[in-house]
Amino acid sequence: MAQNLLLVEKSGPLVILTLNQPERRNALSLAMLERLQQVVHDIPCMDARVVILRANGTVFSSGHDLKELASADSTAREEIFALCTRVMEGIRHLPAPVIAQVQGLATAAGCQLAATCDLIVASTEAAFATPGVKIGLFCSTPAVPLCRNMPPRKALEMLLTGEAISAAEAERWGLVNRVVPPDQLESETVRWARSLAERAPDVLALGKRIYYEQLPLDVAGAYALAQSAMVENAGYANAKEGMRAFLEKRQPVWNGSAAGKQVVG
Repeated sequence: MAQNLLLVEKSGPLVILTLNQPERRNALSLAMLERLQQVVHDIPCMDARVVILRANGTVFSSGHDLKELASADSTAREEIFALCTRVMEGIRHLPAPVIAQVQGLATAAGCQLAATCDLIVASTEAAFATPGVKIGLFCSTPAVPLCRNMPPRKALEMLLTGEAISAAEAERWGLVNRVVPPDQLESETVRWARSLAERAPDVLALGKRIYYEQLPLDVAGAYALAQSAMVENAGYANAKEGMRAFLEKRQPVWNGSAAGKQVVG
């Protein structure tokens, strides 16, 4: 069943998505991409404060299903790559932060999937690669999140050589946030996710959106956008509560959801 390709678990404020086709190295087949698109579309209705994306097996994801690509005509190829882009953009536009929990190898579009997430926690056994150049299919779409998370020359090195980098190197170059031993990967990811889930959801949603919107702008444009966001944010009920709680030396009590901000005054 298609549902078994991607397992969905609600754990309090967290939604945990698990790629579940280890026998096929969690390849991003057309069926897997369709399932991902459906679930990503539904996440805002799940009252998720934080999303964790992980995988079963030893490989996080090997990227596109090469058997599908090799036999596809131009129309089918267009459908596959357009769907993949919609999935990646869907993740980026989710109001909740998305943490990739990478336990093993993430290659090509699988590396793209991890890099598209807002944060990455990786096992010391994880590795990242964009090896398409080795088979005559340059990883142009994986390059999009890579060059926005790593120094351009390092990203281009990965793309031109196709060689894998370790989790430690990925952390050193800014692709990965945290690297932990394999037996601590799940607990550390969940701990971090639950810590983020303690923040006001509407504030996280605004912050995530503005962060990505200001990235391509020049400094003046970025400041104009960010200033407007600060003015809007300062009027949120949760911002008022947070400032009062700080001044009163108590813990804030948040209300609402990421989609339901309340503006006061």
